Amino acid sequence: MPEGPELHLAGRYINEACGGVVFSGGVERSAVSKSPEVPFSSEAYRISAASRGKELRLTLAPLGPGEPQDLVFRFGMSGSFRLCPVTQLPRHAHLRFLTRESPPRALCFVDARRFGSWRLGDAWQPGRGPCVLSEYQAFRENVLKNLEDKAFDKPICEALLNQKFFNGIGNYLRAEILYRLKIPPFEKARAVLEALKDQEQ
Repeated sequence: MPEGPELHLAGRYINEACGGVVFSGGVERSAVSKSPEVPFSSEAYRISAASRGKELRLTLAPLGPGEPQDLVFRFGMSGSFRLCPVTQLPRHAHLRFLTRESPPRALCFVDARRFGSWRLGDAWQPGRGPCVLSEYQAFRENVLKNLEDKAFDKPICEALLNQKFFNGIGNYLRAEILYRLKIPPFEKARAVLEALKDQEQ
């Protein structure tokens, strides 16, 4: 399941692969997708991406007149992005942005299991804490100043999945963190984290 690092890498991939590319037309959605249609069309626009925790925001910015359109994606269990020729579209390409070049290519949101989703607008999901990758200082402060919260009464293996405090961390990262630091998974979260208060950042 994609977690914070995978979404961060997806954002980098989009920005590098699409940095000088001009897109054109409307946004194509697959018939089986449950996510909304994207009411955006432009003769020429660019795409950029930014990630935060387990979410990735795409900005479609017209090169001429017109307002930009933002979309926020969650990858579910198998979501990813791929830029490919339109003649070689992946089977589960549920959202497609076509380039203006000839022959055209498509930036595709690919999701075989269809647990991923997107929504219109630029707002990150409310209730998620600062991103562990891109907002480290705020992330650290958010955890340490809230150690009295009841979320930290739980074992560290449960607390690490709370996106209010550990935005971007999921099952595999939790296991990797606890294993590498040799922290017993059922140790009380508060007891583990209080030791960080006295450490240098």
